[in-house]
Amino acid sequence: MSQASEVDLPGEALLPGTLSDVLRAELVAFRRDMHMHPELGNQEFRTTAAIKARLERAGLRPRVLAVGTGLICDIGDWDGGRPMLALRADIDGLPIPDTKTECAYRSTVPDRAHACGHDVHTTVVLGAGLVLAELHKRGLLPRPVRLLFQPAEEVLPGGAADAIDCGVLEGVGRIIGVHCDPRVDAGRIGLRAGAITSACDRLEVALDGPGGHTARPHLTTDLVTAAARVVTDVPAVVARRVDTRAGLAVTWGRIESGHAPNVIPQHAELSGTVRCLDIEAWRQAPDIVVAAIDEIANLHRAKSEINYVRGVPPVVNDPVVTELLREAMAVRRGPDAVEGTEQSLGGEDFSWYLQHVPGAMARLGVRPPGERTVRDLHQGDFDVDESAITVGVELFTAAALIDGGL
Repeated sequence: MSQASEVDLPGEALLPGTLSDVLRAELVAFRRDMHMHPELGNQEFRTTAAIKARLERAGLRPRVLAVGTGLICDIGDWDGGRPMLALRADIDGLPIPDTKTECAYRSTVPDRAHACGHDVHTTVVLGAGLVLAELHKRGLLPRPVRLLFQPAEEVLPGGAADAIDCGVLEGVGRIIGVHCDPRVDAGRIGLRAGAITSACDRLEVALDGPGGHTARPHLTTDLVTAAARVVTDVPAVVARRVDTRAGLAVTWGRIESGHAPNVIPQHAELSGTVRCLDIEAWRQAPDIVVAAIDEIANLHRAKSEINYVRGVPPVVNDPVVTELLREAMAVRRGPDAVEGTEQSLGGEDFSWYLQHVPGAMARLGVRPPGERTVRDLHQGDFDVDESAITVGVELFTAAALIDGGL
């Protein structure tokens, strides 16, 4: 392997030590290039090609997924015996503009940005792969590891489902991943056994009625009022039809209707999300939400057409795999580098893998230590402390070596 992939090893511990300065600089450069060229789900051709080329330079044999983007790469040959550990990254960007004004590596693609940290996730798995490949060459990798670079995480119901159909879990016994967290300092991770994210579905509603003049609303279907009542009343109705501990929440993100101040329109559109902390309540959610919308719409004599788009279930971290990540981080950074984290209402299609194999996702701290400004995810000014890349590589590499030695 080239100098750019050298890594110091702490002797008999067989755990990765400090990455070489050259490799660290290469990974930062890779992340910045990816940040400048974000691609939407199932369109990640440039990103896929860049990952593939770097892995091939390391002597590996990556395989592009049948869907056309994304890839897997095995380090070591699986003989059908003890299952592999998979390291997963998501590679797609978001359809929002990059609003960072003083950043040399801001997005060069209009209305596209890596505002969720997928560029970091990808770089971490790539870096871990380069380190593990070197260990394998030295005969120090206890068992094969699979790198999984998944497309279309941001596209419901998530590219994980397609990746699974492509056979990415064949031979895999456990899977781990990270997600950037701007509330956690760089150098630390957040862990939680059990549910760490929530279910997330998409909701699209069309309301129709005869419309008319605003002077005579009693002779029409007052569609603007009907839409407003759906927006305000449906979340309240839904909240009273499930156990409050389930955290079932309907939140609207778009409402459109009408063109003139004195005309009651004939059509209105609403869209939003349905999020849920509890997987059983999530399974009941479509019937509950659709019934509530129909009831409110009928009350106002509006005809409703509802498209309830199933998204993803909660990510439920396996306790044993969560402990593996805790041990790996403690070995590399000490036990104080691990903090507890709450279950969020965000959705993540990593959950689909966990329907098939046990696994866990850690929250990777990306906030500069000492900074108190919170840069939320899915915002155009989102950025990270790039020292988190080294932390993620160390976490994944240590986890692979510990898991292989169990």
